[in-house]
Amino acid sequence: MELVKQEIKEMIGWITLNHDAKRNALSFDLLNQLLETLNEMEKQKVRVIIIRASKGAKVWSSGFNIDELPRDGSDPLAYDNPLQKVIRTIMRVPVPVIAMAEGSIWGGACNIAFVCDFVIGTKDTCLAITPAKIGVPYNTSGILQFLDIIGSHIAKEMFFTADPISAERAHSLGIINHIVPAEELEDFTTNVANRIIANSPLSIQVIKEQLNILGNSLPISPTTFEHIDMLRRIAGTSNDYHEGLKAFYEKRKPVFQGE
Repeated sequence: MELVKQEIKEMIGWITLNHDAKRNALSFDLLNQLLETLNEMEKQKVRVIIIRASKGAKVWSSGFNIDELPRDGSDPLAYDNPLQKVIRTIMRVPVPVIAMAEGSIWGGACNIAFVCDFVIGTKDTCLAITPAKIGVPYNTSGILQFLDIIGSHIAKEMFFTADPISAERAHSLGIINHIVPAEELEDFTTNVANRIIANSPLSIQVIKEQLNILGNSLPISPTTFEHIDMLRRIAGTSNDYHEGLKAFYEKRKPVFQGE
């Protein structure tokens, strides 16, 4: 099944997440197709990449596919996980990547949207970081990215409550660049892309890399990194983690014991 559609029009690469039946859940298949498409568009030398859901979608992406979370205590978001590869590729490609966020964004899909260079949404766009809903530990690099974009207090609120934040609040926090009417979203995003294309591609490539390097310049020692990963393993092997997954499939509220 074609889970990701692609089209190149006038130096703009359009990527459409195309699994509406599963609300564009980030399965390994979808993520691998997205990764291949991003790399192909880089080869085609597009000047801007836009990631979107189908027109009129209520959900941009429902987040990581619960069915593919590990049950054996292994890291659910290890370095070689397809989601991590997509995130690194979005940051690495030498052109701006825009999340055209029609619909809600959940869980790991927030990480994809956050590392895009722009986010353009509608009044119905909302974002929720939801690992605590099912007892999943989040990866260290993802948390650092959230801290860089939204700061400690907002990141803690989003992680601890798992509540969605509205488009208006996301805009005020700098997560969303623009909020536009749904019927104008595609034209507005295309206009932004065309304004980028009018500028020097080499200058943009260099500045994007500079911004990424400076944004990742916060030092962290190997000992500290190992400590953080140890904390994640505690959550990943816990009874709460297995209870969260079980409750999800049984469509009930989980009963967490903190162990």
